[in-house]
Amino acid sequence: MPAQIFDLVVRRTWRVPRTEVSAGDAASVARRFDGVLLTSGFKASGRLLGYLGGLAPQDARLVAVRTLAVVGEALGDHVRHNAYFKDFPANVPDTDDFWVSALEDALRGTPQEGQAAELLTRGPVDLLGLPRYGRYQHTYEEMVAAHDAFLPALGDRRTVLDVGGTLDEEAHRLYLHLAGSTTPLSDTDLAALTLLAGHCGGMAQPAVVPLRSARAIVNATHVLYGREPEVDTVTDVLRLACALSGGDVTLETATRFRSLPRPVRRVLLGALDRVVAASPAKLGDVAAHREAWKRLGERLHPHEHGALSSAARVFAVARGDEDAPSLAARVERSLATGARDDALRLLSASPGTLVRRVDHLLRSASDEAEAAAVVDAVERTLPSVSGRVVLGLREHLENRRRADGDRRVFVNRQGGAWAVPDERAGLPADALAALARACDAEVLRRVPRQQDLVVEPDFLDVALPLSARARPDGAGVLPRGSRTRVSGELLRFFVHWRQQSADTDLDLSCLLLDRDFADAEHVSWTRLRGGGFVHSGDLTEAPEGATEFVDVRLSGIRRDVVVPEVHVYSGEGFDQVAEGFFGFMTRAVAQAGLPFEPATVRLKSDLAGSGKVAVPAAFLRADDGWEALWLHLNLRGRSRFNTVEGHRVTTTTLVRDIAARRYLTVRYLVDLLRADGVKVHHEVPQGAGPVTYLGFGAPEELPEGSRVVTPQNLLDLVPA
Repeated sequence: MPAQIFDLVVRRTWRVPRTEVSAGDAASVARRFDGVLLTSGFKASGRLLGYLGGLAPQDARLVAVRTLAVVGEALGDHVRHNAYFKDFPANVPDTDDFWVSALEDALRGTPQEGQAAELLTRGPVDLLGLPRYGRYQHTYEEMVAAHDAFLPALGDRRTVLDVGGTLDEEAHRLYLHLAGSTTPLSDTDLAALTLLAGHCGGMAQPAVVPLRSARAIVNATHVLYGREPEVDTVTDVLRLACALSGGDVTLETATRFRSLPRPVRRVLLGALDRVVAASPAKLGDVAAHREAWKRLGERLHPHEHGALSSAARVFAVARGDEDAPSLAARVERSLATGARDDALRLLSASPGTLVRRVDHLLRSASDEAEAAAVVDAVERTLPSVSGRVVLGLREHLENRRRADGDRRVFVNRQGGAWAVPDERAGLPADALAALARACDAEVLRRVPRQQDLVVEPDFLDVALPLSARARPDGAGVLPRGSRTRVSGELLRFFVHWRQQSADTDLDLSCLLLDRDFADAEHVSWTRLRGGGFVHSGDLTEAPEGATEFVDVRLSGIRRDVVVPEVHVYSGEGFDQVAEGFFGFMTRAVAQAGLPFEPATVRLKSDLAGSGKVAVPAAFLRADDGWEALWLHLNLRGRSRFNTVEGHRVTTTTLVRDIAARRYLTVRYLVDLLRADGVKVHHEVPQGAGPVTYLGFGAPEELPEGSRVVTPQNLLDLVPA
């Protein structure tokens, strides 16, 4: 486990934990380590070089090798990226010419030699049956020999790797960071929290765990260490049982409950009993997970604990032996009978639910007085809801200042998305304005501040992370709706995959659109070359791993929107392959080098989920260059044979509608703070005391006591 914790800390913080090792002189090891880091777009801080240089050489080498492995995997540099055409991006043929040459090669030396043209006129030819098609025709070493050396440039990414505290200190800090998140965590985050909870179970525990799913993981550690779990709803207990069974604490998929020891069963039933005895109305939450409660009841044996009668009621409700209407059912009943005051009273007891229902309540208000009552109720309950919910309401209100023709975009927790015309009635302008002011005041009240705020200008358009559920794991990944500037002459997309047990064909393609998201053209295995773009060639199997690339010369294309896509054409899906990831690089034409150069990687995101079409981002031409719009879509697609042409309409619609949506960004928080008198700078002012630094990477030397927020800990921007 220490090795896993070490890798996790480095990957999540870009800090190398200190280890208990012998002292010595390893300055030469530190220099070589920094040199290798530079080729990957990283550099070691002075503190890290000093730490490594003070170790015994053998210990320094162990730390360096382990750290380089983590950095390499984070960028996708842990595998060898070959290209089908070894000279890529040079000497890639036109598609038809390539197909004909592949057929001619297949016929050469056979009785059919010279009959390629005749065969082509007879009907379809199966490209997959041609020995030259879809399989590497050269070794990785031959491909390397065909390329000039890579020339570093000042614009290449430079991420600083620093030294941290001890392994336990860094693990505990990361544990508290994830446990204290107010934003729903991704599956990868939850797995990391589970690993850290096991390591940090004997250390100081978080005072508050806002998220129910994270709380279940922390509670499981409490139970294993003999501490009482922190629960206040029956669903908290169900999530805890899932955590103890190694199941899904989000309750999105069914958990196979384990046979639990009698003391653990007693803890779970006791927690249930206390929750229901204190508030019988919470039995209304049981019906939402009725089947899970029935299965859990078979493992907990509540009949063996007759004194815990309140806990027994939970299972009676699950079986249907006792009626317990949910809050939603009681609210709907009140609204249906015209008892709006009762509905507001019920919702006010559950502030988060009230905030989520505010749009419906305002739309259905019969007059200004009823609308004013809703606004008043929300204003009174805002201090009781989480910061994420307040920000979510503020973003919703911004998107309800609409004009006719606006559309609604829905993205589920797996990244699946769809869009429909917004046919809802408009909201009263006075109510919109009043609620927006209330949200702004509440956010401002909660945001921690220092006298000086330092913000990198390009960081202002990063979206606030109101949910991480559909965000993939990787390096350089930003929340959906973020916009970042794209520098360099070339955009190079890449997808790498390694199949597990069946031949698998993933296809990298691009959709190219004009400024109005119309007049589409594409680049894919069916169109290898075009104006300003080139595809590296189609690979149809990956037993040892395969990589496809697409080069887009930004000054050479006549389109204004570039949408890279990854399709499951055949074989295993994103959630079945042994490994799969997408990314993009930016570079100058003169830099040459191999098809994959880690120093130019700007994004590497893992492919996951049950969808068949991944749309990670879109690239849009702006007035002063190009910018990336982060999407994180994982569309259902067809079961097989997905192509960019087949999904053109769906993808175009979604990208257009997401591009039109207004997301709350770092700029929103900065503007609030500036209006409140906080000094905002783009560089650390001379002689400043502690500052709050917001950016893609903080300078090495900041005043003592400064607070730093980068993409690594972006969750910290969402107030509790």
